[in-house]
Formats: sequence, structure tokens, C-alpha cells
Amino acid sequence: MTNWLVTLCGAALALLALRDVFHTLWHPTRHGGLSRRVMTIAWHLSAGFGRRRAVGLAGPLGMVTVVVLWAVTVIVGWALMYWPHLPAGFSFAAGLTPTEHSGFLDAVYISIVTMATLGLGDIAPADGWLRILGPLEAVVGFALLTATVTWVLGIFPALARRRAVALRISQLRRADMSERALSPPHAATMLQGLISDLAHVCVDFRQYTESYYFHDGDENTSLAANIMYLASLAERLPDAAGPDTSLARELLGVSLHDLAVTLDERFLHTGGSTWQVLTRYAQDHGRAAKG
Repeated sequence: MTNWLVTLCGAALALLALRDVFHTLWHPTRHGGLSRRVMTIAWHLSAGFGRRRAVGLAGPLGMVTVVVLWAVTVIVGWALMYWPHLPAGFSFAAGLTPTEHSGFLDAVYISIVTMATLGLGDIAPADGWLRILGPLEAVVGFALLTATVTWVLGIFPALARRRAVALRISQLRRADMSERALSPPHAATMLQGLISDLAHVCVDFRQYTESYYFHDGDENTSLAANIMYLASLAERLPDAAGPDTSLARELLGVSLHDLAVTLDERFLHTGGSTWQVLTRYAQDHGRAAKG
């Protein structure tokens, strides 16, 4: 009875890791608790050092830590499933004494070899259900590798989109565009492009939550440092700018509000207005919002 209880605990541990992978990567309306906590802790710890370089490492190191924890949890989970059935449920290569290879570390070794799909064959499952369990772990190991690559390939394009939007806003700010310089047709076209860009950023924050915890080192590519300038620019446009510009200005306000709601619901939890949330966002990234 005890052996099967340990096996069930191992299965529960492995399923916990797989659930976290699923909710982090493939179910964007929810997010894995483990990955979210690790990224949050890494972000706050790095901020406590008070150095920009440490904050810049929070996102990458957090992702590495999450992947390592996923792998370790799966390995330990499968090891707990193997352990109670050593040595009777396994076959051993010539020269190995089964009774000397029935400890938990041996189960961890079997789990690592199986997950890495090395297939050394010195210790192999012999019982029917164990012969199914082993290949399943190999499939999970391959899926975990694929998931890690998918995660990286999703996060960094999202960061590139966010930084490109920030750079466009920064260029407007540094050009010191006056209200008169923004003629109504040009203003409407510019604002419509930025509205589309903000929609992409908002979706990225929802689908790739971990992208929030990547610090943008250059002020000109930091959305946190430049987002308030966009809000203030829209407010400074004259009321008689034309229907197209007025509509674009209203839509921009809605876009900024949606972005603030996403940031507040998922990260900041201030319960404040759009302006307050975006200002808090700048502060959380060590920036002074520029208006």
C-alpha cells in the first residue's frame, strides 16, 4: 500500500509541473502558478539590489529558473513512481547487482536517463506498466524541450514589439512635436498606427505575462518611460483638429485604458485611474514617466 502511495505522490508531482507548463504556454487566459511566482520573486529581488544590470537579468534568469524547476519536478515525480518498484520491476545489465541499485538516487538516475532519451539500457523497466511509463517520460522530456523553445520564441518577439512602440513614441517626444506641427491628417494617421501598436502590446502582456519582468535598459526603448508622453500628446491636440483626428484621439484613450487595465489586473493591483496605473508602471520599472 505504501509503495503505491509513493507512486501516486510522484504522479501528482509530475502532473503539477505539466499543468504549470500548460497554463504558462498554451492557455493564455490562465497562467501557471509556479512560473508566475518565480518571475515575480526574481523581479523584486533584482529591484532590491538597486542596480540596473541586476534588474535587466531578472527576466532571463527567471525564465531559466522556471525551466529548471519544471525539469526537476518532472524528474523527481517520475523517480517517485519508479522507486517503490525497484529492483523487482526492472531488468539490470550484466555486472549490476539489483539489490545495490534500488535506492532513490537510482530512481532519479533512471528518470534522468529516460527523460533525456539517452536509453543507456543498464537499468530498464521490465513490468508491463513500467514499460509504458518509461516511454511516456521520454515523450514528456521532448515536449518540455519543445515548450522551452516555444516560450523563448514567443517572449523575445513580444519584447521587440514593445520596444519598437516605445522607440516610436520616444522619437515623437525627442522631436518635440508641437500641436501646430501635427496637422489633422498626419495626426490621425500617426495616432491610428500607435493605437494598433498598443493593441499588440496589450495582447502580449496577456499572452506572454513573463515579458513584463524584462527590463528595457535603454530609456528610448522603454515603454514605461515613454507611455505618458503619448497620453499627454493626445490630450494636447486641439479640439478643432477634425473628425478623423478626434476619433483617433478617443480610440487612443480607450487603448491606453485597456493597457492600464491589463497592467493593473495582472501585475500592479493599484485600483487607480489610467494615469495612476501607467505612472506606477513607470515606477515599477525604475523610470520616471515623461509627459
